[in-house]
Amino acid sequence: MDTRELTCIGCPMGCQLLVKLDGAKVVEVTGNTCKRGEEYGKKECTNPTRIVTSSVYVEGGEIDVVPVKTERDIPKEKIFDCIKALKGIVVKAPVNIGDVILENVVDSGVNIIATKKIDKINKNNKTA
Repeated sequence: MDTRELTCIGCPMGCQLLVKLDGAKVVEVTGNTCKRGEEYGKKECTNPTRIVTSSVYVEGGEIDVVPVKTERDIPKEKIFDCIKALKGIVVKAPVNIGDVILENVVDSGVNIIATKKIDKINKNNKTA
């Protein structure tokens, strides 16, 4: 039997979890004070996922880049491919929070969305 020690990130408590594994199967999770801890421990040991944050260039905007993120978590092993997929992407201003920047990144079924509003700059160097 294998064991893994984790710090839960499911809530602000930060419980110290001990996850017992039999091969790839979770047998027991201890140390959690809420249900989220048990769920996190199981998921982290069998199918770890993460939210990815980055930025892409903006053409004609009040600033040159817009922060972006995955709409929800993607498999951990796809993180670097996700970042590579964002390289070289340029969007045109205006950009609104929640705008889809890239659909179905790395065949994950998850979209990349903007997390900041970027207004367009008009000819007089004022935001539109």
